[in-house]
Amino acid sequence: MVALVLASTSPYRKELLERLGVAFTCIAPQVDENAARAAEPSPIALARGLALAKAADVGKKHGKDIVIGCDQVAALGEQILGKPGSAAAAKQQLQSLQGNEHLLITAVAVQFGKEVEEFVEVTTLRMRKLSDAEIGRYVDHDQPLDCAGSYKFERAGIALFDRVQGEDHTAITGLPLLKLAAALRRFGLCVP
Repeated sequence: MVALVLASTSPYRKELLERLGVAFTCIAPQVDENAARAAEPSPIALARGLALAKAADVGKKHGKDIVIGCDQVAALGEQILGKPGSAAAAKQQLQSLQGNEHLLITAVAVQFGKEVEEFVEVTTLRMRKLSDAEIGRYVDHDQPLDCAGSYKFERAGIALFDRVQGEDHTAITGLPLLKLAAALRRFGLCVP
């Protein structure tokens, strides 16, 4: 029987994939994201390349299974915003995003044997103007230190925005379920 493997240990992606009601396992891919970021200046190409690399890496050991690789990049113009890692870096990212539009690029590669289906969801978000006090309160509240762009849209972070444009709101959290469910059905899984 074919198994489903999520090439990620992200709790956000795991929670989203659980919504589809399909059994799966999570495996951490061994991909050097820092090297990829240094080598690829284009935000969309970076997200696509990392999603494909993660699916391929886990697919080496799980070649008979359906493997989902994914990556997300926040971009302010051509500037790629990574995971901040600290409260100070999160506040700095939010300061640069406030009052501006940015892109959240979510790439997915679904690999089954030698077949790969990939797609990219681009969401445009406009963060409202924020005071330093609002930024500080938000970072203290949500602790978005492991999120590209320094916000958790699925939590209190939604209050930071005044406009969001995109086809699938689950892409913002890291895994676009509309296209993913369709891809999994094409590969023979019953969803739901």
